[in-house]
Amino acid sequence: MPLTIEASRFRDWARGCAQALAAARAEIDALNVFPVPDSDTGTNAYLTVQSGYQALSEVSDDEGTEALVRAFVIGVLTGAQGNSGVILAELLRGCLRVLYRCEVIGPDDVVAALKAATTAAYAAVQDPQEGTILTVAAAATDGARDAAAEGRSARYVFEAAADAARGALARTPSQMERLARAGVVDAGGRALVVLLDATAQALTGRIPPPAPSHVPVPGHEPGTDLVEDGPGYEVMYLLEADDDAVPALREALAPLGDSLVVIGGDRLWNVHVHVDDVGAAIEAGIAAGRPYRIQVTHFAEHRRGGARPGRQRVVVSAVTGTGLAELTRDSGAVAVEFSAGHPLTVEEMSAALRSVDAEEVIVLPNRFGHVRPFEAAAKQLRDAGARVAVLPTHAQVQALAALAVHDPGRDFDDDVVAMSAAAAHAKHGALTVATDAGITMAGPCERGDVLGVVNGDFAVIGDDQTQVAREILARLDSAGAEMVTLVTGAECPTGLTDAICRWLAVEQPHVDVVVHDGGQEKYTLFIAVE
Repeated sequence: MPLTIEASRFRDWARGCAQALAAARAEIDALNVFPVPDSDTGTNAYLTVQSGYQALSEVSDDEGTEALVRAFVIGVLTGAQGNSGVILAELLRGCLRVLYRCEVIGPDDVVAALKAATTAAYAAVQDPQEGTILTVAAAATDGARDAAAEGRSARYVFEAAADAARGALARTPSQMERLARAGVVDAGGRALVVLLDATAQALTGRIPPPAPSHVPVPGHEPGTDLVEDGPGYEVMYLLEADDDAVPALREALAPLGDSLVVIGGDRLWNVHVHVDDVGAAIEAGIAAGRPYRIQVTHFAEHRRGGARPGRQRVVVSAVTGTGLAELTRDSGAVAVEFSAGHPLTVEEMSAALRSVDAEEVIVLPNRFGHVRPFEAAAKQLRDAGARVAVLPTHAQVQALAALAVHDPGRDFDDDVVAMSAAAAHAKHGALTVATDAGITMAGPCERGDVLGVVNGDFAVIGDDQTQVAREILARLDSAGAEMVTLVTGAECPTGLTDAICRWLAVEQPHVDVVVHDGGQEKYTLFIAVE
């Protein structure tokens, strides 16, 4: 079977990569000693790829492969976290920019993609170090080249790349004294091996062999003696700037500290650097263009061993509808209410976050247009020393899925990962009635037509709400689901949910159905399939 990038296959691959990194996250975090021993490389790698997968929900298959790949690449670029996450994003970007142009992917195309990705990643890092994710990427390229030279298939070439990367990962302690001293392999390199193994498994079905993690060092306990004397802050921001402004930006940032990585292109960049002078790092971005979504992390807390016990954690969720607000509060979260007639302003978002008076805050925006304003509001809390995570939830039912797995007794990063995974895996839809004639993604509609929304896009037009709801559920693959959640709006017709439940009981008797009274305006029904 020829190897091509098809919409469903690409979505499955992205989901598989995110799930593989979620499963390996804690193990990778434990390996993290370079460039700073802050135990977050696995978390950052997962959040980076998860951001790319989440971005796919904003693109329909009908828009084509190029639109899907572009959405994923922008997602990992703008959602990249930490030093290794940024490099991983550049590797993915470099590889996909070659592969998506291939009508049929051949072995030489795989080699060219991996070579382009490795070259781009090395170029993005100001001071490349051996024994890191870069070394592992270079070895993967060499392994692919050798397999292609033997006349192997494209699928086998990916498998060979993963095997070569695993071998290179085992050698990283011999290439970096800090890793050898700690008795571990490189955390970023391990994250890349997870991605390559997930790709090989998706293409060949092969269960990857175990990868090395720790190496024996006589008389040494892994994770000790890792106090660092480097810069005190990690600074990250997205940057809108002309491509020719980036060399000067690199030149300005390089003397300020270390771990400088700048990735991107076409006027969108992700900048990462470790510095003592935070202001100078941000000013360099201002001189180059428009920095935004600025994140500053103080390493002192990580070097003291992480968060203090007993920190208060609060979840803030933007909701529409009195019933959803009540459900949110019953889950222990803070509900910030909005409606069609009263959209949230940035000032209201900021006030809501300040009012919770917590040291750890998890934000569920629940609308695509809420994500960036909440990020801006979160910056103020971060500047005051709080830990804040804004999850990219775009629908109310994603928030319900996230709240269902929220555990304030867990480590903050563990809680963020569990909630973001639950939200991402909740396929969502909605039912509404057109108030005016217009054009939708599903075609023209007239006043009074029933409109079905699937993962954020108008996808169905009909004249019967029950029938359109069935079509939404079919497109959300309810046949393969374990649970369906229905949230009724203020104008939900009597008997609609009963009719849907009866249909599901006949067609998909294995599915559990939960019905909530949301009370939302405009939308007759919110639907989630998990």
